[in-house]
Amino acid sequence: MDSRYLKDKEELKQPAVDDDRRAFLTAGLVGGAVAAGALMTGAAHAQQVAQAPALSDKPWWPHPKWGKDDQAGASNYMTPAKTLDAVKLIKDGKVYRIGRVYESGMPKFGERAFTMRIPGAPTGGPFGANKLIYHDEYLATEIGQTGTQFDGLGHIGIQMGKDGDKNEMRYYNGITEQDMATAYGLTKLGVEHVKPFFTRGHLFDVEALKGNMMEAGQEITVADLRAALQKQNMQEADIKEGDAVFFNTGWGKLWLKNNDKFNSGEPGIGLEVAKWCIDKGVALTGADTWATEVVPNPNKDLVFAVHGELICKNGIFNHENLDFTGLIADRKYQFAYIFSPAPIKGATGSNGGPVAVT
Repeated sequence: MDSRYLKDKEELKQPAVDDDRRAFLTAGLVGGAVAAGALMTGAAHAQQVAQAPALSDKPWWPHPKWGKDDQAGASNYMTPAKTLDAVKLIKDGKVYRIGRVYESGMPKFGERAFTMRIPGAPTGGPFGANKLIYHDEYLATEIGQTGTQFDGLGHIGIQMGKDGDKNEMRYYNGITEQDMATAYGLTKLGVEHVKPFFTRGHLFDVEALKGNMMEAGQEITVADLRAALQKQNMQEADIKEGDAVFFNTGWGKLWLKNNDKFNSGEPGIGLEVAKWCIDKGVALTGADTWATEVVPNPNKDLVFAVHGELICKNGIFNHENLDFTGLIADRKYQFAYIFSPAPIKGATGSNGGPVAVT
């Protein structure tokens, strides 16, 4: 085991703070992305920010496999050999759309927006003797972070120093906020650096294992994964370096049916499974939830810690708000996962239509 990763959950715990100083779940912003110190003031706050953040006592850069200049992360696993290996899982040629339909009414994190307009009716024409007319659309949204969303490496960082010090806000490969952030897009770690995915996908139907939809704050454990594999007649050895792993919790059934509950928290993987993914060398995780990881974290002093471990420290990508309904109905738990992130220069992530082919 890499010495950078702590051995058990007890070692992950940091000194507790008073309950009234915790602000992880706010009314309009699930998880809040607000650390416990966000409500602290004066000397207590100064002392808090002077300490190294939890789980980040040692640098994670440069990347030991791909080097200090890498911006592609675990998409580097996408090679011709990986493609040919993934193709072996295709037996019947059936294609499953595992992304959601993008629409204004879908659940969205915090104050994110998705608004589409068709200017004119029609937008243009008629043209020529054939009287051609057409429609265009205008879309106002967070492209990479609404609906089915693919988290890029510029999406998640960790503040290593004092508040406001952009030279110590670190992202994948140690790249700093100062190095890359502009109002017009990221100058490093933009999603255009991510290689298209064509790899082996493995689905863990944890909902079926539990016998019902999991609940917010319920953590998927490694024992759950192994039990799901046994139930699905799969072997842990099936998961190879560069593969993608997906988790069905049942939470996706709330999509457009109970958006408030969907946004209120979620079941998902915790730091134990995150370490398992790192040790396996997976390229990507994904789920039917909006963050893939458990919210709130069982350790109340941590917020989106799995994002930090996978994306920021290891370059492992995350695909959120997926729909596994068709795969589960057909009992298809292994497939070729195919997704090409929209190469928008400087973007933090990507929308799009991922597919699974069996």
